[in-house]
Amino acid sequence: MSGDDFVSLFSSFTDSAFRLETRERYHLAKDEEEPLRRFLAGESDDMSWMDGWFDLMRDHKAHGRSVSRVRVVSRPFSDYTRFSMSIARRSITAGDQIHYLDRVEAERLDLPRTDWWLFDDERLALLHLDAHDVLLGAEISIDPRVIEEHQKWREIAWRHAVSLKEFVKPGA
Repeated sequence: MSGDDFVSLFSSFTDSAFRLETRERYHLAKDEEEPLRRFLAGESDDMSWMDGWFDLMRDHKAHGRSVSRVRVVSRPFSDYTRFSMSIARRSITAGDQIHYLDRVEAERLDLPRTDWWLFDDERLALLHLDAHDVLLGAEISIDPRVIEEHQKWREIAWRHAVSLKEFVKPGA
């Protein structure tokens, strides 16, 4: 699944969407390159290029649907991680629940090293990315055993992850 079919997953769930993010960098949106350049140069960004996502998060929150994510990241933070954290601050305000987990801890917990979304505890979208971190598409599964396995990983990841504010505290 790719393109509009994949995008439709984000407007078709009824209760919850959860994502495990495991990569150090993503090239998911072509319109992200210029904002990343500006961020690294210390230039301001109104993040209007993310308005569609922020609006979607506000709509889900207003209708009682939850979107949550655990981002597995390495320390020290890469440039891309710092960039994504700057976006997360605004996305969290819009209703996106993003928590962070140190990569060393994720490996200790034996979490998968793949990225996926779990929608309504019924549909799993296993993301396929190439060697350059470009999203190629998603493989959808509704197999109850596969869903149950990913529900367990979600619970483990969420239980051990912490908010962005807690994760970036000095000494954390």
